[in-house]
Amino acid sequence: MARTFQSVCKLCRREGVQLYLKGSRCFTVKCAVKKREYPPGSHVWRRQKISDFGLKLRETQKVKRVYGLSDTQFRKVFAEASRMRGNTGENLLQLLERRLMNVVAVLGFAPSRPAARQMIAHGHVRVNGRRMDIPSYVVRVGDAITVHPRERSQKLAKESLDIGLQARVPSWLQRTDDPPSGKVVAVPGREDVMLPINENLVVEYCSR
Repeated sequence: MARTFQSVCKLCRREGVQLYLKGSRCFTVKCAVKKREYPPGSHVWRRQKISDFGLKLRETQKVKRVYGLSDTQFRKVFAEASRMRGNTGENLLQLLERRLMNVVAVLGFAPSRPAARQMIAHGHVRVNGRRMDIPSYVVRVGDAITVHPRERSQKLAKESLDIGLQARVPSWLQRTDDPPSGKVVAVPGREDVMLPINENLVVEYCSR
């Protein structure tokens, strides 16, 4: 069962960080974390200072929740990032950014990453002209992401674009609003990650 708006906002407040699970609301003053910068409950002021280990664990959990990964999925992605050349933290973010679920959300075809996952699973998205119902699919340079031409699919994407959730599309993607489509023109760099993530803490936690 999908989580309600209230439960999602409580999750953000309990973690003390924005998880960007509610799309446009997370970028406005209506965000629960911005309105009340403290965890829910009657004993919030008794919380002790978080240890270094706690900070690393918390950042890792945040990354998994933001990008919608299970523990097993995250371990596989981190293992792949470790095998790649270069900085492991940047490689990890690059792989996460290139997941189809994230790409559809960043392009603005869905109001949030959970909504993008559902949109893909229901067959509303195509990659290079073929139906793709795997949210974890990793796009490559040159891939074209389009919305199914049927009326229902087009309506979902255009409604999200009209809200203007993603006014700025990162440089590694190109977007066309009518009809809704996008293309991967480059590999995402660290500067293209629009979320406040400290990948070094994640790498330290996973490498312990």
